[in-house]
Amino acid sequence: MTILSALGCPDTTELSISIVGDRAIHRLNREYLGKNRPTNVISFSLQEGEFGHLSAALGDVVISADTAAREAEAGGISPWERMVFLLLHGILHLSGYDHERSGEVEARRMEKKEQELYALLEQARLTTLAQGEGSGRRQ
Repeated sequence: MTILSALGCPDTTELSISIVGDRAIHRLNREYLGKNRPTNVISFSLQEGEFGHLSAALGDVVISADTAAREAEAGGISPWERMVFLLLHGILHLSGYDHERSGEVEARRMEKKEQELYALLEQARLTTLAQGEGSGRRQ
């Protein structure tokens, strides 16, 4: 089961995922959200606006590998685990969940959904890499 299917998205749903560095996400954060700093993840919905209903594309999730790596180290988890969580977080934003502008109740609802879906990913063994994968070295 994927995150999208767990959220009730049709099998035809499309999603764009970009992994960038801090410089690129800083530029996006400043240009589109008015925040002059890098961040860990930004989501851009393609379902909003007058023609949003015409697209099979849910939107774009942009993750900063640099920020994710720092957060992983600070949290005592692998960079892969952090990237998986940030992807989940971004997809939830594209699915209408919000923790920044909609108040405490909505923030708790989003956090609960994150925990629920992350547990599904853990059960499917998608939150960890097999030994030797993701090390940046060719085997």
